[in-house]
Amino acid sequence: METNKRKSYIPDYEQLFNENEEKDVANGGKKHKNEMRILKKLFKGNLGSILISSVFYMLKACPVWILPIVTANIINLITNPSNDTGIRMLINFAVLAVCTVQNVPTHMIYSKFTDRMLRTIGAGMRNTLVRKLQHLSLTYHREIESGKIQAKFLRDIEAMEFFDNHFIKSCIPAILSLAVTMTISVSKSPVVALFFIMVIPVNVFLVRAFRKKMNANNRQFRKENENVSAKMTTMLEMIPVTKAHGLENEEISILEKNISRLKETGLVVDKTNAYFGSMAWVISQLMTAACLLFTGFLAMKGKIAVGDIVLYQSYFAQITNHVQAIVNIYPELSKGLEAVHSMSEIILSDDIEDNRGKISLRYVHGTIYFDNCCYRYPDGDEDLIKDLTLHVEKGECIAFVGSSGSGKSTVMNMIIGFLRPNAGQLSIDGKPIEMLNLSDYRKFISVVPQNSVMFSGTIRDNITYGLRDVSEEKLQDVVKRANIEEFVKDLPKGLDTEIGEHGGNLSGGQRQRISIARALIRDPKILILDEATSALDNVSEYHVQQAISELIKGRTTFIVAHRLSTIRDADRIVVMDNGRCVEMGTYDELMEKKGKFYELKSLSDMK
Repeated sequence: METNKRKSYIPDYEQLFNENEEKDVANGGKKHKNEMRILKKLFKGNLGSILISSVFYMLKACPVWILPIVTANIINLITNPSNDTGIRMLINFAVLAVCTVQNVPTHMIYSKFTDRMLRTIGAGMRNTLVRKLQHLSLTYHREIESGKIQAKFLRDIEAMEFFDNHFIKSCIPAILSLAVTMTISVSKSPVVALFFIMVIPVNVFLVRAFRKKMNANNRQFRKENENVSAKMTTMLEMIPVTKAHGLENEEISILEKNISRLKETGLVVDKTNAYFGSMAWVISQLMTAACLLFTGFLAMKGKIAVGDIVLYQSYFAQITNHVQAIVNIYPELSKGLEAVHSMSEIILSDDIEDNRGKISLRYVHGTIYFDNCCYRYPDGDEDLIKDLTLHVEKGECIAFVGSSGSGKSTVMNMIIGFLRPNAGQLSIDGKPIEMLNLSDYRKFISVVPQNSVMFSGTIRDNITYGLRDVSEEKLQDVVKRANIEEFVKDLPKGLDTEIGEHGGNLSGGQRQRISIARALIRDPKILILDEATSALDNVSEYHVQQAISELIKGRTTFIVAHRLSTIRDADRIVVMDNGRCVEMGTYDELMEKKGKFYELKSLSDMK
């Protein structure tokens, strides 16, 4: 059981990002995030796995280091034969054979530790982003384009995974191999080892020469990629409108421009990386040739054995390759750092609902009081809601009417807790909403929006979304009360019929009744109907109204109404105009008053 739990563990790295942010602030309050520090902490948290995998890497890679020694020994034995030359050659071969065969088990153990570690890091980053996106406020999600979030979730995590993989499986082995080959070289000939060391500063200089350009190019490419992703998401959402107005070519033209900019930016990245790689290769080849000349000269002078030329040439090739592997990680490091920076834009956002230490409600009666409440957006110049005072008792049905932009939906978002008053007080069952754990509070709320939100799956899945162990008896009761039976009985698989993405296989009225069933099965204490019938035809509206009548019984209900005839039975009607409550009363009272509501009703009847 413990083993399964350990294997399924997925870390949350948000604190790692937050600690880095706090350190930056402590060091001067700079906004720039030290992404390298985050990567260091990420690997430090997996130090145990890195050390174990390093040990097994050295075991599995030992034939690579032993082969040049064996080759040099055999050449030297052949060059200066003796009576036991054959036996010594066989001993060298046996050592090499044993070391080679053990590669299979040690490589499997090495892969087990490295692959599990890398997969866990990738899963942890995805998990961290998903957690953060769920905790961020609705305002944040409205302001950021979904395409950009998708780009961060897919491309940036992929770039970071690629760097992690390259660092663990290429860079660390290269460092270990470099240490081993240099140690052997020093033990054989300090003079030759000194020549080998020259490789390092040359490559360091090369990295420094390309560093700034690579960073700038990768950042620009990441931004262009996010723009294309955002435009693509918008294009897909707009396809019905685009086709209806014959604007296909215009949309293609817009995307072509963005894709063209992405291509050009990508070519700049590729050109810089290609130039960097080419320069690194040329330097490597020239220094390898110089090594051959240098060791040949030493052998000619009798400073080293002839067979040692092969040994040093092999080791120098290994050293240059290892240095190359370390140097070549820089382009991926640049992309990885930019990916960390991109993800930190979400992870470090403080636009979240903090429920720590808040009142956790076990039950909600449904009494809601607005006392002189005002609301404006953080960057707004004017209040959207102005001095709203409204006392709603348990079980009341309150309807909100008014023209577009009058503040109806803003009031609903305040009740849900998406928005909080800038002035005045909103209380739930006598408790200020800012003191409540909103996650617990919302378990007692159900919302039926104007446009029903459906996901790909069965009707049953969409009704019971988020609930476990719903009895068939309760489900069937809800289906009946939401008036879903009328169309489910004709479907091939009944409630288990797949409805397709966004419920595309159903009519608007059918989707809305499923949305009502989803609300009804939760048995909410507070119900919000946000223009639930405004987009329906008369027949669909009739069925949906029947379902709504069942839904509102015994619950505190708020209705945002477009069709004023549907709220005749509301306990009170609140008429909103420019963020203010200008009238309040029953349907008959407001009609008799012949004020704003009467005007709205007259305009509605004329349509």
